[in-house]
Amino acid sequence: MQISFYVLSNSKAQDFLGFICQLSQTALNKSSQSLLILAEDEALLGELDSALWSHDASSFIPHQCLVDNNKTTATEAIATELIVKEQPLAAPVLLGSYMPVEFNGIVINTTARPVNDFMNATSNAQPTRVLETIKPDATSVQEGRNKYKHYQSLKYELTHFKV
Repeated sequence: MQISFYVLSNSKAQDFLGFICQLSQTALNKSSQSLLILAEDEALLGELDSALWSHDASSFIPHQCLVDNNKTTATEAIATELIVKEQPLAAPVLLGSYMPVEFNGIVINTTARPVNDFMNATSNAQPTRVLETIKPDATSVQEGRNKYKHYQSLKYELTHFKV
């Protein structure tokens, strides 16, 4: 698996939503694979949902928000499961706090955890590429170092970019 770290400048970190939208659009333009944006913060997921609709004045980035059945009532979970079975994931970009079963596209990881944690929690997920975002604050830098060491121990192909 190929892992790319994007070490953000202060200006990119201040416009984090804009950067994620830009990175999503670039990934979509360069690949026909689906894209998953992982975020564990519900507020961030909501902000990303809004930002993807309004990123470019002349267009939007088609996306679908995944529902975490572990956070819903039993009735909501059954209803969601029926909807998902009847209408498979169709949007090229998915937003969620988990990795869907058998996901095999590109992942933008905004979480503190390595993507392998999410892969282990689901069935047959094998992303082809991971894009890690590292903000310039001390906590994010340390989390990035931890993820880098983790991926390095698994012998993944690692690259990094300062943006």
